[in-house]
This record gives sequence, C-alpha cells and structure tokens, in this order.
Amino acid sequence: MRFVDSNVWLYAMQKEGDERKRELAMQVVKPWSLTVSTQVINEVCNNLRRKSGFTEAEIEKVIQSFYKHRIVVPLDRVSMLRACGLRSRYCLSFWDSQLVACALLSGCTVLESEDMQDGLVIEGTLTIRNPFKE
Repeated sequence: MRFVDSNVWLYAMQKEGDERKRELAMQVVKPWSLTVSTQVINEVCNNLRRKSGFTEAEIEKVIQSFYKHRIVVPLDRVSMLRACGLRSRYCLSFWDSQLVACALLSGCTVLESEDMQDGLVIEGTLTIRNPFKE
C-alpha cells in the first residue's frame, strides 16, 4: 500500500505549473488503493482554494472524492503520539512526522513525497519515495 503526500496530489490536480511533474503525479495517483490522511486532504483543499481559485463547490467535490475513492486515515491521539517519537528518531518536521505516523499505522510500505528525503527507510518498513527525482 502507498501513502501519497499533498504535494503529489496538487501537481496532479492543478492545471497550471510543471507539466512533467503533473504527468508523473497523475501516474502516482492513478491507482485506487492509495492512502491519505485528513492532514493531506486539508493541505490539498487549502492550496487548491488559495492558489488555484477552486470554488467551495469544487472543494466539496475534492473532499467527497477522497473519501469515496481513497483510504483516509484520521489524525488521532495514537498517530500524533507516534509522530513524537518519529520526529526525534528521524529528524522529521512536525507535519512530516504526522504523515509518516499515519502511513505506518495504515500499513503502507511507500510514502510518495517531493518534500522528504528520497530513499529514507522508516522503522524498516516504510520507504520515502520522491516520484519526481530524475
């Protein structure tokens, strides 16, 4: 199972920007069996609203689509406490540690993200992969 960070979703959803990254992102998000967290949905919707001018109706459709077609992992006490240990052990940012915790708790083996260290293996089971790395 794969967990996909907000930056990958944004490249796939935004019409403007880097065409190469958009094409690669589209390939990453194509499979239906992908996992996201509520944090990812929040980040995607906030950026689509601010930077791409999505209307509230369009944002609502994005949210509905995530919940209908993807596995959504909520942020909760367990994931937030797990993130604390990950921050210290792997020198992750506050927000990245929460994504990693959700990915681990949902049984994912790959976390697709442009913003984290490509190839980093977390707890021997989760590999960070930058889908845009050449």
